[in-house]
Amino acid sequence: MEQVGKNKNMTRWRLILGEDTRQLGGVGLNEQESIMDAALAAIYDNEVVAGSGSSGKQGGKGRSMPNLAKWLTDVRTFFPQDVVSVIQADAIERKGLTKLLFEPETLKNVKPDISMVGTLMALKGQIPEKSKETARQLVREVVDEIMKRMEQDLRRAVTGALNKKAHSPIANFASTDWKRTINRNLKNYDTKTKRLIPEKFYFFERSQKQKNWTVILDIDQSGSMADSIIYSSVMGSIFASMPALDTHVVAFDTEITDLTELCRQDPVDMLFGVQLGGGTDINKSVAYCQSLIENPRKTMFILISDLYEGGVRKGLLRRLSEMHEEGVKVITLLALSDSGKPDYDVNLGREISKLGIACFACTPDRLPDLVAAALKGQDLVQFGVKDKV
Repeated sequence: MEQVGKNKNMTRWRLILGEDTRQLGGVGLNEQESIMDAALAAIYDNEVVAGSGSSGKQGGKGRSMPNLAKWLTDVRTFFPQDVVSVIQADAIERKGLTKLLFEPETLKNVKPDISMVGTLMALKGQIPEKSKETARQLVREVVDEIMKRMEQDLRRAVTGALNKKAHSPIANFASTDWKRTINRNLKNYDTKTKRLIPEKFYFFERSQKQKNWTVILDIDQSGSMADSIIYSSVMGSIFASMPALDTHVVAFDTEITDLTELCRQDPVDMLFGVQLGGGTDINKSVAYCQSLIENPRKTMFILISDLYEGGVRKGLLRRLSEMHEEGVKVITLLALSDSGKPDYDVNLGREISKLGIACFACTPDRLPDLVAAALKGQDLVQFGVKDKV
């Protein structure tokens, strides 16, 4: 057993270090391990890779890049999903393999993940017409996955905070919430009669016809904010579909783009309307968002930015302070991502926090609690104490 474990460790080191590992004394690889080795060598060996335009050691004996479709298939077959994401990202960054995104037959083999969507957003202007539909399908898969993850909890948080009678106990066939009723009673499905026998019906509150709150999302288009933009677009789409909320979605760099209509229609359209990169003028965008506020005490303003301001810092602080003092629920999210570890302007973040405005990073899983706390009028600074800047 000890020898088997030793051989397994040697094989792992062989795959990690690559082919030029004289110190390991020529460790042999089986067929599967050889395929894994070839896939890794194509990206991580230092020799020149054909067609990549990058250079490494001169006169190397390393393998050129294999057929991309086969390479992608091998990577997805023999490596775990989280490793596949890393390898794909490295293929683009280290070897310039943008061909991954330009050919439908290779793009369809790419593992859809949030990192790849960010890359597609950054390079969307370079994707040829023949590949655009495949690219959209890839983005759609990721957006749908995030939607499934976020929608139910976010809807529950908003309806629970705004109206405790969001689902009325008064039976009224016309106001039956069929989706909720079916989902909650799936456990009562009778396989013999092939019928669903509900224990309880759920009904929408019919009296609520007007918008209760205005929600404004102001999203930084900086390249470093790609993950946050993707999650924010889904959040905006969920908000926009809720009758109780009047939702506005704005994206900015040095210019401002109102993406509200695109977000109401389809978050994928919104993502392709975002232009990653460029400068940053947060003050200018916040000024635009201020003009959208009609009832400050019924408005939630969420600024999603790393706060690297290229505009007027004093003007930004003044506007945020005005909104806060007028009763707007102001939230500054330094990141909305799974990592929850933002790179941001610490000094500006501290100045915003001194205004009594919540300023911290947030993971998508914590977002429903944050939104509910804001709508209920709770102390958001205390809510974000774990992420204090």
